[in-house]
Amino acid sequence: MAGPITRTPHLDEVEASLRRSPIVALLGARQVGKTTLARQVAARVGADTTHFDLEDPQDLARLADPMLALKPLRGLVVLDEVQRQPDLFPILRVLADRLDTPARFLVLGSASPELLRQSSESLAGRIHYHELPGFNLAEVGADLGVDLGADLGAEVGAEALGRLWLRGGFPRAYLAASDADSAAWRQDFIRTFLERDLPSLGIRIPAPTLRRFWTMLAHYHAQVWNGSELARAFGVAHTTVRGYLDLLDAALVLRQLQPWHENLGKRQVKSPKVYVADSGLLHSLLGIETREGLESHPKVGASWEGFIIEQILSRLRLRWDECWFWATHAGAELDLLVVNERGRRGFEIKRTTAPKITPSMRNAIADLGLDRLDVIHAGEHSFPLAENIQAVAMRRLLTDIGDVDT
Repeated sequence: MAGPITRTPHLDEVEASLRRSPIVALLGARQVGKTTLARQVAARVGADTTHFDLEDPQDLARLADPMLALKPLRGLVVLDEVQRQPDLFPILRVLADRLDTPARFLVLGSASPELLRQSSESLAGRIHYHELPGFNLAEVGADLGVDLGADLGAEVGAEALGRLWLRGGFPRAYLAASDADSAAWRQDFIRTFLERDLPSLGIRIPAPTLRRFWTMLAHYHAQVWNGSELARAFGVAHTTVRGYLDLLDAALVLRQLQPWHENLGKRQVKSPKVYVADSGLLHSLLGIETREGLESHPKVGASWEGFIIEQILSRLRLRWDECWFWATHAGAELDLLVVNERGRRGFEIKRTTAPKITPSMRNAIADLGLDRLDVIHAGEHSFPLAENIQAVAMRRLLTDIGDVDT
């Protein structure tokens, strides 16, 4: 697997966004492939392209007077690691408002819109955000020449799925020559992220503190947030650990799945569930380096749940603000609830080869008014369990959960 994997859906969306908006922000964690995708976008657009890397001293020198440097440019202008120069945003507003729009700007950032709030304040109505996650099943399957939407019984297909789950979706982690090389890269990423990348964003929390917190969260992966318990472990206020949580979420290495609650006459859970965003980083934080180690680890089921949720979101092109979980204090729960203009869909994730209907599933169907409930399982076949309830084999995930508009 030499060379970059072509990420066609993301290329299509970014190209379309550049036609609609004068400025597009391509956001994602460090090393997730934003620069590679920007190069592919530039090649596809075919216009003159000027690239500035704001971590390169020479490029920073070229931007000593930003207006002087940017105003004459035509075609596509790429500004990589833009969060390092937030004073560029007011200038981009002026350039975006020119009547003839001679240039479009693709800005790359390793932080979420929350950390780039200067952009939303300065560029309201002029900027579109696109988040780039790690590789997904469809992308690695296309790279291998395997239809991962078909039966994954083929050895190469099953190997690709297992590799993506173990190593995660960061390109260098997934494409490493061996599991050991992948694990070493991920450990280096964690250390660099905490010791260099976060401080560069103005975050002054000591790296050992955040490393300990992130590791503790890995052990809480796929569980409901309990700030009081973590605060006691750290000997700090619960507001302090909540700040740590929001920080790592904003830096796109954690996910918070918010609880869905409505007036059902039942006591419902109202704290988010927490996930390490990338399964490979989760495994590194847990000290897991091999598939055998993963299969025997106590967190294997939680890891599987987080991995499948990311694949569902990718397959159906969902935003995190369309996704929820649901749980009551009486024990009814639903791993993933999708609520948008297309209706309400539920997903249960079971690491079993023989899924069955549970009372919790029936409660979710009735209480939440689901149009459809899919039970994602580790077996080989998809089949109906009941009206509006479908058992979907993980090997058939890309086809059997339906299309984007289903």
